Amino acid sequence: MTAPALDPVRKAPATPEPADDRGRWASAGGAVVLLAGVVGIASGLLPAQRGRLHVVAELLGLPVASAAAAGSIVVGVVLVLLARGLGRRQRRAWVISVPLLAVAAGLHLIKGLDLEEALVSLAALALLVWTRAEFGADPDPGERSHPLRLAAGLAAFSVLAGLLELRLNAGSVVGSPSLATQLSHVVQGLVGIQGPVQLRSDRAGDLVAASLLGLGLLTAALPVARALALPSGRVGLTPSQAQAVRTLLATPGESDSLGYFALRDDKDVLLSGRGGAVSYRVHAGVAIASGDPLGDPGTWPGAIADFLALAASHGWTPAVLGCSERGGSAYAKAGLSALEIGDEAVLDVASFSLQGRQMRGVRQAVHRVQRAGVTTRVRRVSDLSELEIAELRAAADWWREGPVERGFSMALGRLGGPLDGRCVVVEAHRDGQLLALLHFVPWADDGLSLDLMRRKPGTENGLNELLITAALLDAPRLGVTRVSLNFAVFRSALEQGARLGAGPVLRAWRGVLLFASRFWQIDSLYRFNDKFGPEWEPRYVCYRRGRDLPRVIVASLQAEAFLPRPAWLPRWL
Repeated sequence: MTAPALDPVRKAPATPEPADDRGRWASAGGAVVLLAGVVGIASGLLPAQRGRLHVVAELLGLPVASAAAAGSIVVGVVLVLLARGLGRRQRRAWVISVPLLAVAAGLHLIKGLDLEEALVSLAALALLVWTRAEFGADPDPGERSHPLRLAAGLAAFSVLAGLLELRLNAGSVVGSPSLATQLSHVVQGLVGIQGPVQLRSDRAGDLVAASLLGLGLLTAALPVARALALPSGRVGLTPSQAQAVRTLLATPGESDSLGYFALRDDKDVLLSGRGGAVSYRVHAGVAIASGDPLGDPGTWPGAIADFLALAASHGWTPAVLGCSERGGSAYAKAGLSALEIGDEAVLDVASFSLQGRQMRGVRQAVHRVQRAGVTTRVRRVSDLSELEIAELRAAADWWREGPVERGFSMALGRLGGPLDGRCVVVEAHRDGQLLALLHFVPWADDGLSLDLMRRKPGTENGLNELLITAALLDAPRLGVTRVSLNFAVFRSALEQGARLGAGPVLRAWRGVLLFASRFWQIDSLYRFNDKFGPEWEPRYVCYRRGRDLPRVIVASLQAEAFLPRPAWLPRWL
């Protein structure tokens, strides 16, 4: 099989550079520039020392000193925003920061001979110049021209808003200044300089000046935030990428139960020129790979190296969510650390039976629901009509808890796609009415992995047990020998913490998980899966450094839609 070509949009350097030292210098540069920005804002807001200010006023005039103080605030705000991009090693942030730090130092001297503040800016400038080779990360894809358009639009908006504000305060304006004079007043006010228009009321004058300065701050700061924007993470697969992923999923040796979820519509994929691929999404500057790499395990080292190089080239923090022990070992060899986060429940079809004491709870639930007149049906998606697919989609959406469709590493995010004919739907009906459904995706050639579990609100308990049992009993007809069920978060802690002789730390951790189970299905999901007597396969999260773990956790929660961004917050902030 010919290995898929490296995606030109997501092309990574051939050899990733060491990231630890580089990341440390970038973090130091971002911290120092952040300090310089905060100092600039505080210095501009606080009154200058009288003796020094008198010298500046004698040489340049008091209006110039006041304008420099306002400029120091604007530059300080921009530097604070740039600090995040510097921490991600963005070259664009470095290019903007260097001249701004020089400007900041000059403004500190002009506004009141503030030598201490100027030295802070110059020290930050010197550090950036000394470590300039460390800042080589490219901008995030598709973000190159947007900041300029935003800056132009904001500038036009600010000028029009300033003119409108002068019009609204026309009763306080001295004389009848021309449009050119008003325009000059607005433009100067945006940078904190008192313009030629005079207002009779001090209150009106202060209000106009403050409003114009605020508009100027937004005009300067928002384009910088846009230039350093974190990607939305909803890039999506192109048709050629999706076909390449399907080819890799059919590769002998590809056996990750989560592999099919790489075909989610909102994921991206890095197709390595050395074979294999990594499915991922970017959230909050963290590139989160999903599950194991795709393709033959022999190609994984090259795919992982390309993924890490891609993350380094954009200043992203690399991470992996939900990989197996084999995948975690491959990532560990590439320099990442692994932390077990839970277990996946896997059932063997040949050994499954409702008989025996362990299956008593499942058996009773199944018989109870069957006596209530519930029947089941197991079919491939390719055997469903368009009308049936539409009805299943509508029911799945209607029965969903909350407005957000959750999932990233262990969910497909769609039902009945035109290329998803090998997926399996299990339905529960009574008197012709749909009560519940399960949706499974293919796992290699002989397995299924649970994707969706929904039931009508108010229906009796036991429907899910019935549907899983129906899927397992009908699996031989479909050529299925293994079925992956839900993922149980921190299962081993819940199990071991309940054992006799468990230590105080383990018992305390189990108590925390039980408390969290009041809000999320942690303990209940583990106990539901455990009813079927599965084999528990551990799953891991991988990360570069310990200090990256909090960011990785937040990004993972965003990816899984447990921590959604507010709808009113722009995607590029």
